[in-house]
Amino acid sequence: MNSKLAQLTGAGLLSLASIAPAVAGSVTQPGETVGIATGAPLPQGFYLVDTTDWGCRNTKPEGTCVGVTIPVYAWSTPWTILGARLQLLAATPAVDVGVNDTFYKAGWYNPLTSAQLAWDLGNNWGFSYLIGEYWDVNSGTAWSTNSLNQRFALSYTGYGWNLTANAIWGIDQNHVTSRPQLSPCPVSVQFPSNGCNPNFLNVDLTATKKFGKWEFGWVGYYSTDLSTPVPGYLKQKQFAMGGLVGYDLGPVIIQGYLTTDVYERNYGGNDVRGWVRLVVPLGDPFGPPQTPARVERRY
Repeated sequence: MNSKLAQLTGAGLLSLASIAPAVAGSVTQPGETVGIATGAPLPQGFYLVDTTDWGCRNTKPEGTCVGVTIPVYAWSTPWTILGARLQLLAATPAVDVGVNDTFYKAGWYNPLTSAQLAWDLGNNWGFSYLIGEYWDVNSGTAWSTNSLNQRFALSYTGYGWNLTANAIWGIDQNHVTSRPQLSPCPVSVQFPSNGCNPNFLNVDLTATKKFGKWEFGWVGYYSTDLSTPVPGYLKQKQFAMGGLVGYDLGPVIIQGYLTTDVYERNYGGNDVRGWVRLVVPLGDPFGPPQTPARVERRY
């Protein structure tokens, strides 16, 4: 796999959308950035990345299943700031959630806009910092608040390896509407001044190795609530892990991974989840003009 093309999955490829059975937890979906070198700068240009996952948590008396699709639009700009590549990213995810034979709902999730600075530290090391905002949207499958999102990622990408840790810190903001939607605040209570949703920390982990066009390895993720938004709220945390397989189709990269909880607290059961990611480079209209290929006539 071309090393620069492989790094394009390190754009931050925006973690979004977590819908927990207890209608709380991380706004950024735990595990959505595993398998990508989030600390490495992207080659200049535009990219479309879609991460889709579906899984079920063995809650009782009925299981709870959630599907998420996250189209991400990334621009690695021609500009640098303090030696870092400036990258702009946006996403418009959608969610469906259901409880077996009881409840089903599908709709848009909170959109995300963000900016990222990514440094090439040399010797195959990279570090990035992202700051973004999830925006309130009137949807039954979205949070009813805005949320500040910051990410700190470190990657090593030498010799076919992708060793990455991506820490994602979310802060619920005071903008709270009269639509609690996905929130531990019921309609019948007054919204607290510090919002209804917990602040959170996610840590996505990757250790994979490329063999020609193939990629194999281990992925894991941890998430925990950092605040108690309403009296009686039980903080949630989990750790999940699994395996990843990827393949370079040429201009398009495909990855798949399967994860399962090995620890959870206050989620009501363990989650088993399958993931598929497509990475599609869209070119760079602002880059230098390409030199036409020379055609040799053979007799």
